[in-house]
Order: sequence, then structure tokens, then C-alpha cells
Amino acid sequence: MELEAVYKSLRFASEKIALQSASLKNQALAFVADALDKNRSYIIEANKTDIEKGRKNGMSESLIDRLILDDKRIDSIIASVIDIIAQTDPIGEEISGWKTPNGLNIRQVRVPLGVVAIIYESRPNVTVDAFALAYKSGNGILLRGSASAYNSNKAIVKIIKNALKDCSPYGEPDAIELVEVKDHDHSDVDKILTAVGKIDVVLPRGGKKLIQNVVSNARIPVIETGSGVCHLYIDHSADLEKAVKIAENAKIQRPSVCNAIECILVHKAVAEAFLTKMAEAFNNRVKLHADEKAYEILAKAKNLKKENLFQATQEDFGNEYLDYECCVKVVQDIEEAIQYINTHNTKHSESIITQSLQNAKTFQKQIDASCVYVNASTRFTDGGEFGFGAELGISTQKLHARGPMGIKALTTTKYLIDGDGQIR
Repeated sequence: MELEAVYKSLRFASEKIALQSASLKNQALAFVADALDKNRSYIIEANKTDIEKGRKNGMSESLIDRLILDDKRIDSIIASVIDIIAQTDPIGEEISGWKTPNGLNIRQVRVPLGVVAIIYESRPNVTVDAFALAYKSGNGILLRGSASAYNSNKAIVKIIKNALKDCSPYGEPDAIELVEVKDHDHSDVDKILTAVGKIDVVLPRGGKKLIQNVVSNARIPVIETGSGVCHLYIDHSADLEKAVKIAENAKIQRPSVCNAIECILVHKAVAEAFLTKMAEAFNNRVKLHADEKAYEILAKAKNLKKENLFQATQEDFGNEYLDYECCVKVVQDIEEAIQYINTHNTKHSESIITQSLQNAKTFQKQIDASCVYVNASTRFTDGGEFGFGAELGISTQKLHARGPMGIKALTTTKYLIDGDGQIR
């Protein structure tokens, strides 16, 4: 693939859709949603090739889960596109405006970023989400997925491009491109990261290694979407039945995603009662890496098999397992919990289970993360759950965007100034 030609075609297409009305962009997205629905068997067949290859290469089942596309997940993908169609078009929105003493009228309005690149691992649903958000916000998008999902991504992009051709003259098939991916060849990533003046921003979405590579080597602007080392803190005043249910959901419902918890902290006053109940609820589905006090308690749990309990090492604290594994630690108080989380987290999502209003407020004020929950699972950190229709990723940085990134995160602003002959 000749990337220089791709950059030019994406730029040209982005400039065209940036001028389109919300109605025309929505019509194009509706064509895409319909095409995905009609071609679901083609997508699933391509996806099976990726799954077979993944299993052959020893990919864990939790990571295979991130890769799988079935009818239910395709339904969800289509629903996300429909939700994005229903979103208010942010382009041209006037954020603020005022008149200066010399008579200049100044308006700040939203405009597209231009050409966006996303480098991501597995999860072929991201291919559709990223495209739909970019298209609705008037951007061209370059997709660089992983080799493990290449057949799935290729099939999806082919369907999208054909749908945009079919809704000509307002559809812009050149607004999306997928980089051809070969196993163990990342030379294209280096080219993307140094495409100064050709790509306006790049987003890494995946594991720690991918993100660090992009942040360290990019010469173009980066919006960092972090890995998810998320914590759940069980306070001394917690409703333990509620706490167990939330812990089970946040760890087990889908352990391979970035908003699943990787560490459970529990106040010493309720440690024995909570951990005993948790071990029973987890029912040997999770390997537990416990600190000294937690290990002592869990070792006595009647239904916890010895092969699922380990003494935690320093490597366990701050580790992103992305699997049926979790680290467990007993803390003295909320202050220790907050200090531990801020030291070991990735600024993604953190939660406290408590009946103390004061402790809830303290936790939300002092925890440094993009999303901080009280009495709820971290699994809700998601663009769809936040009402954005979909997301491009969870930004864990503090500039431009933070948290789930919807349509507005793919815009910037410019000032429009109207005068009547003023000079300075």
C-alpha cells in the first residue's frame, strides 16, 4: 500500500465531508448500517478465519473473546451506527461568541480535526465505531488494525466503502482506508507516526506496549487512550452483598476489556467477611494474587481451590491481566487505598463501594482517573453506556479529551471574526 497516496485521498475526502450537512452524512451512515446488516454472513465467515488463526497461534480464550463477531455483536455494531446517526452534529456548533470594544464580532465554532489515524488491537467492532464517529464529525480515518483481526477488518471496510459508493454522490468512500497488515511487520506504523502534515492526530488503542510505542515515537499529535489497570475499593461501610455483585461483574463479565478491574482493595475491618463472600461468588473462576493479609484470609475459604490462590509479588501490583486473574490487597483505610490507586493505576476507571457520603466525596475528589465511580461497576466506562453511541477509545490523558471519546472529541475549534474595516 502506498501510504502517501492514501494520505492525499483521505485529506481530499475529509475536506468534502466537512462541508456536508448532517442530513447527508446521516444518509451515508444509514447506507452503511444497512450494508453491514445484509452482509453479516460475509463478516462472520471472515472473522472465523481470524479466530482459527488466533487459536492456532495460542491466543488465550479471553483475547479470542475480544476478536469474536457473531450475530449478537453485529447487531450491537449496527445499533451503534444508528445511535451515532441520532447524535447532534457538532460541526459548526457555536461554543461562544462576543463583541470586542472596537466592534469585532468573534465566534468560536467546532470544526473537524481533519485526518485521524487509529492504531488498535483485535476488537474488529472498533473498525465500525471509529469510522462512524469520524464520518459524522467530518473526518477522514486511517485504520491500522492488528494482524490477528485483519480478515475481519478487511471485510468490514470493504462493505463500508461499497456502501458509500452506492449512496453517491454524497457518500465518500475515500474517507476510510485500512492499512494492509502483515504478521510481525510494523514498518507501516513507523510511517504513520511520522506523517507530519498528512495526519492530524493518531490514537493508540490496545495494550501497554502498543501505547508506549506510539507515545514514544510519534512526531504527530497523539491522543493517548490508556490501558486499563482499574481498581475496586471496598470501604469499611460497604454493603457487602452489593460489593460482591459489583466485584463479580467488574472482573468476570468480560475480563479482556480495558474497563474490567485488575485489583480489589478491601478495608481491614471488612476484609474477612468480604473476601470469604467474594471467594464463594467467584467460584474458582478467577486466579487470585493476594497480599499477605488477603492470602491469610483466602487460604481459609472452604470453596477456593489452592491452585487458584497465589501470594502476590510486586509485579502483580499495577499489572493488567486481561484475563481471569486479579490481585487482592487489604488496606488500613481509605487514605491508603487512594494512595495505592494513584500510584498503580493508568488513569482509566476506579470505583469505591461505600455507604459513607464523606468517603464517596473524598474518593471522587482525590482519585486521579478519567472516570471515578461510587457504588457501581467500572464496566460502564464506555461510549455507548455514556450515551455517545460509540467511542473511539478511553482517553486517559488530560489535554483535549478525557474519558470515553465520542463525536465531539474528534473536533477542534476555530475563531471566526467579522469586522467592518477595523485596523490595529
